[in-house]
Amino acid sequence: MGTAIGTVLPLAVGVAISPIPIIAAILMLLTPQAGRTATSFAVGWVLGIAAAFAVFVVLADALGLGGGSGGSAAGTTIKVLLGVALLGLAVKQWRGRPAPGEEAAMPGWLQAIDKVTPGKAVGLGFALAAVNPKNLLMIVGAAVAVAQLDVSGATIVVTGIVFTVLAGCTVAVPVIAYFAARERATAWLQELKAWLVANNAAVMAVLLLVIGVVMISKALTAG
Repeated sequence: MGTAIGTVLPLAVGVAISPIPIIAAILMLLTPQAGRTATSFAVGWVLGIAAAFAVFVVLADALGLGGGSGGSAAGTTIKVLLGVALLGLAVKQWRGRPAPGEEAAMPGWLQAIDKVTPGKAVGLGFALAAVNPKNLLMIVGAAVAVAQLDVSGATIVVTGIVFTVLAGCTVAVPVIAYFAARERATAWLQELKAWLVANNAAVMAVLLLVIGVVMISKALTAG
């Protein structure tokens, strides 16, 4: 079990350090419906991670990507391709970073975040977790890595829970902090949002580069 958890840990951290979902959660916490929308968003985010991990673990097993020679080779190839895709995203993020003194561009939907209802917040959180290309690549990588270990069903479940908790914590923590100490948390959330907006592209570029290199090197070493 320790091996399985250790295998998915870097990828869980990669999903967790996602500036845009964190910014979205913070913006929701600064709206009149802070409690309802931000909580719904966090629930959708966690459910999206859990659902995507579960689906791709099942698919990896169905495709025979286990520890056998054929499955191991296919799994290794998939992980190398995922790593290369992450490196490509890293380059794209780095090239898209704002120039010094230039204001960072954010997705247009963030401008209307104060109009998001709790129901839509759940869907938005789910989509950002399970459909976002960066997160999807890492979740698929984690699922394939676990499938290759040929571990028991119980180990897969526990690993999935740990992966989901770690990957989802960065969106959940601001929500918890807001309810625990609303006045103090508001100022801290404003500062965190400003930093994330300014450094989103650079943070993502470095993160994707590191995770991509780690994924490729582990795949080739195991292969």
